[in-house]
Amino acid sequence: MSEIIKNRYEFVILFDVENGNPNGDPDAGNMPRIDAETGYGIVTDVCLKRKIRNYVETVKADSEGYKIYIKDGVPLNTSDKLAYKELGITEEEAQKSKGEKDSKIRDFMCENFFDIRTFGAVMTTFVKAKLNCGQVRGPVQIGFARSVDPIVQQEITITRVAVTTEKDFEKKDNEMGRKHIIPYALYRAEGYISANLAKTVTKFSEKDLELLWEAIINMFEHDHSAARGKMSVRELIVFKHISEFGNTQAYKLFDTVTIKRNDETKPARKYADYTVSVDIEKIPKEVQCIRMI
Repeated sequence: MSEIIKNRYEFVILFDVENGNPNGDPDAGNMPRIDAETGYGIVTDVCLKRKIRNYVETVKADSEGYKIYIKDGVPLNTSDKLAYKELGITEEEAQKSKGEKDSKIRDFMCENFFDIRTFGAVMTTFVKAKLNCGQVRGPVQIGFARSVDPIVQQEITITRVAVTTEKDFEKKDNEMGRKHIIPYALYRAEGYISANLAKTVTKFSEKDLELLWEAIINMFEHDHSAARGKMSVRELIVFKHISEFGNTQAYKLFDTVTIKRNDETKPARKYADYTVSVDIEKIPKEVQCIRMI
């Protein structure tokens, strides 16, 4: 079994979208999410973690230790029953449990489900069977991504040559619809990895960490769709502390990463329109900066 991580990490992800909708807002007709006060685009942490989960599920195919707990089309209770079966816990035993089975369930879920071991989970479904595992706090946390510049949301009208029903065909020969896109935007997300939580709670390992970096770098490569357009991870900048609890504050490391538009007189339309810099001189010697891409 791979060794549990011993170092604290912070990381910065830069990704872009071209003629697509990176994260639709269901409260706004699925238009790209936006900060209404500033006009900056937003991609939620939940959206990014979904991409990571999907990549791991694709490459690991539910192999031992790499199952995914939060997945499309699978009720959480289905995964819960796996724990019951493997640990030999019956409904009767669950009803009589005073908490001694809770830690066993938690450890089993962390050991077998990559996303619980990584991001944590609130496993409230066990409460219905009188097993309360509570909240598993994962060592990896990712914040909302925000665009580097304010975005412009565009609504594009599209047509379809095929109508839906025979009755419609008597009146018209096509259908019309809408697509919401952003012509171009570069987004920045920041994340944290706690070696202490990995050690004391989920046992997140060095092998898991390698898979996480791989998943972040490739999270859009198997997620292409007509709605999302062209999306790519452009930078993954990792800060590795020499200690478990860290050697400086996270914001100081994040502040060393600056993004500047090369020509302020016109809107950016490609990644090359920006220059990304890391001020190495402001990074303490106890922290290693690694540009993974």
